[in-house]
Amino acid sequence: MMGRWRHLCIDMQRMFAEDTLWHVEWMNRVLPQVEAAVEWSPDKTVFTRFMPPQNAAQVAGAWRKYYDKWEDMTLERMDIGLIDLIPELKRFVPPAMVFDKATYSPWIGGRLHEDLSRHGVETLVISGGETDFCVMATVLGAVDLGYKVAILSDAVCSGADDTHDAALRLLGDRFSIQLEVVSTEVFLRSASRNG
Repeated sequence: MMGRWRHLCIDMQRMFAEDTLWHVEWMNRVLPQVEAAVEWSPDKTVFTRFMPPQNAAQVAGAWRKYYDKWEDMTLERMDIGLIDLIPELKRFVPPAMVFDKATYSPWIGGRLHEDLSRHGVETLVISGGETDFCVMATVLGAVDLGYKVAILSDAVCSGADDTHDAALRLLGDRFSIQLEVVSTEVFLRSASRNG
């Protein structure tokens, strides 16, 4: 499974972990598994952060309508500190890297893929949230770009049980040649064997 790999930890930010309009109840529940995966090799971890615009007028198309609805989660209205990583994870930066993105997918613009390609990365290990939004967008983009993907089943989270379960089932069943869904324990065991 491994080869040259990186761990993409998706949007484990205070604005999702704390009591906000975007609170993801499970985030703190999966934090110990995420932390274990990061701790094993922080220098191979890239944390993505979802970055809202200053206000809805700064974005176009359907994103403008989205931020009209969620205007309290724009940078001009929210506590700016909420964009930070959860403190338990922020302590790993550096050597872990942070990659900011303005959409569900981190692949828009190509910068992340270029950096990973420069380092010869073949496999991406995915943790974080939300399974049925940013994790799904990250995984589908990674598959399109030719990466082998391992999703840590007990280290991803969502605000909705049904769609979380459906997303993991869909990805595990329909993309089984290009990805696998494994527990954090299985990943760590494999990573330990393969260095």
